Amino acid sequence: MTQTSGLHYLKDLWDETLAATLDEPEQLRYRSNLLGADLRITNFGGGNTSSKVTQEDPLTGAAAEVLWVKGSGGDLGTIQRRGFATLYMEKLMALEHRYEGVAKEDAMVEFYPLCTFGLNPTAASIDTPLHAFLPFPHVDHLHPDWAIAMAAAANGREKMEEFNREFGHRLTWLPWQRPGFELGLMLRRAVEENPGCDGILLGCHGLFTWGETQRACYLNSLTMIDDLGKFVLRHVEQKGKTLFGGAATESRENRKDLALELMPFLRGRISAKKRVIGSWSDAATVMGFVNSRDAGTLAHLGTSCPDHFIRTKIRPLLVAADASNDPAALRAKIAEALETYRKEYTAYYDEHAEPASPALRDPTPAVVLIPGIGMFSFGKNKAESRITGEFYMNAIHVMEGATSLGDARPGCQVPQAGAAARSEAFPLHTNYVALPAREAFRIEYWALEDAKLRRQPPEKELSRRIVLVVGGASGIGRAVALLAAERGAHVMITDRDGAGAEAVANEARAVAGKEAVAATAVDIRHRDAIAAAMRATVAAFGGLDLLINTAAVFPSAAGEIADAIWASTLELNVTSNYLLADEAGKLFAEQQLDASVVLTSSANAVVPKRGSEAYDVSKAAVSHLVRELAVALGPKVRVNGISPATVVKGSTMFPRDRVTASLKKYELVFDEAASDDELRGILARFYAQRTLTHRPIEPEDCAQAILFLAGPHARCTTGHLLPVDGGLPEAFLR
Repeated sequence: MTQTSGLHYLKDLWDETLAATLDEPEQLRYRSNLLGADLRITNFGGGNTSSKVTQEDPLTGAAAEVLWVKGSGGDLGTIQRRGFATLYMEKLMALEHRYEGVAKEDAMVEFYPLCTFGLNPTAASIDTPLHAFLPFPHVDHLHPDWAIAMAAAANGREKMEEFNREFGHRLTWLPWQRPGFELGLMLRRAVEENPGCDGILLGCHGLFTWGETQRACYLNSLTMIDDLGKFVLRHVEQKGKTLFGGAATESRENRKDLALELMPFLRGRISAKKRVIGSWSDAATVMGFVNSRDAGTLAHLGTSCPDHFIRTKIRPLLVAADASNDPAALRAKIAEALETYRKEYTAYYDEHAEPASPALRDPTPAVVLIPGIGMFSFGKNKAESRITGEFYMNAIHVMEGATSLGDARPGCQVPQAGAAARSEAFPLHTNYVALPAREAFRIEYWALEDAKLRRQPPEKELSRRIVLVVGGASGIGRAVALLAAERGAHVMITDRDGAGAEAVANEARAVAGKEAVAATAVDIRHRDAIAAAMRATVAAFGGLDLLINTAAVFPSAAGEIADAIWASTLELNVTSNYLLADEAGKLFAEQQLDASVVLTSSANAVVPKRGSEAYDVSKAAVSHLVRELAVALGPKVRVNGISPATVVKGSTMFPRDRVTASLKKYELVFDEAASDDELRGILARFYAQRTLTHRPIEPEDCAQAILFLAGPHARCTTGHLLPVDGGLPEAFLR
């Protein structure tokens, strides 16, 4: 690997030895992965790359020129060969004769499948003609913040010419035009009219670069973006403390505590129509913006690049706040600001919607900014909420750069104006130019983008739900955590055994993804430890929907039970359940969303036996606690429990010495050299013979019952206990 001379911010990661082993499509994949690995080059899911490759036509055997271009919805950083659409260039070029003008350009997308080369199922994106009509073998279309800052500046074209002179480039400018067939033709004309140009800057949008080889294309993109960074950031540094009009508010020292306190309230209100997962950031970029004098005006103006506001909506919500606001006052301001946002967003839809427009989506913000505290971002899962926040940080960088490049005011003629929108339609503040509301709507509610959303796989049963599993390091708790992850939940795994909880979390991450699972240690005998685990859950995912406790202790006592053992058994098995529900209840009250609690009782609660009085009485108390909590926490919160018979497999309540003692007690034959699991299996099969089904009760059986009670299929069930005992007549409910 070599580093290109002159690069200051970016690195040349191209490995010529590796690239030489790859065919042309694999080199395209390699180039794309390198570009997408650096968010300064392009954001997640944004931008696209292409190569025009000569291949043998599978029908005629003749050589055919084939466009390989990133498929719809792909991400450059992770794209694989199968993520590229492949189309005959000859057929794509012929489509120009079917084009009836910009008013009907969306209809052209229906022709792209007819141009497919081979049996490639990857859908071509709306950006396909942008690559097809540029007369270069290899093309990159990227969205680096530094380029968009210039593209979103009121003096952007003037600054581009200054940049060209300083760095020896020959960038050319195109006014704003929504991606599609028309923009593809505009790009071709721009190259024809500006021979020797080495890139195109799209007003309010992004950057095109190209090359004769994969390597040259990569280097041209890298060099252009790095030079733009040098140019734009020099202007930002010159602004210094006057950036965004200077600071109006200071960051609060306790901002993290405030954010965690406000997050459940905010998540609940944002989730009024559809539940979301939350993230919070106090990154320096965020705080510099939210604390500034111009933040309110710039935030309300909206974002510029289409790639940004598809994620962030046309604008974020900025809640007016200052250091004098306590949490209660902030909640009131958030509620008031949300109501205003919903009304404005609905009015924006009503003003611009056409008969064929998709229906109004949830009119709540995806990004919430609070001065002194930071940025809250939301999405259908943790990754999306994080990425949404990252996209708004991209938007901040764009506004930072654009406002640093000059100080143009409303009324000036902006270079972004063209056939798509007149100059006066572009909102402007201190040199930053946002998209006109009509153009933003045509992107956000574009039928083609809506079709992309509809192609996404259906959500799972517990998607958008946050589950806290207590006792998740082993046995039933582990089975619950893994099953919840499989069903789409975001899972916080807690246990007194922190290392064990983390080990199970790693298992669950393999199922649900690394961002959907977290773990923390907790001693549920202590309220402050429980509160800390709840805070960790809020910090990880934004709130809580399902609380599940499987932790318990079975005291091993021969003869009389010591007072201390009696007390500790009831403390862990009963009082801890109350403390858990009480602390969770505070989060549930903040969210005002439907929620669920499932506790673990036992068949022993109704079947008295000699020698297990402390355990049996504690479980009888848990059974009644379920009923008491159901009354206390309703109607928003359902509380249920399961009553399993003895679960031996994977249970920490069955260490080897207890298992061997039981085997000897029941005069069961076993090998002293057998493993713990083998011994547990013998005991489990013995217990199973006492039941009507003769089936050993396993952790997975209990997990299925727990998640049935916790999930949407038991929405009308509360205050009840579900037996999972294989059929014990002596434990039939009374």
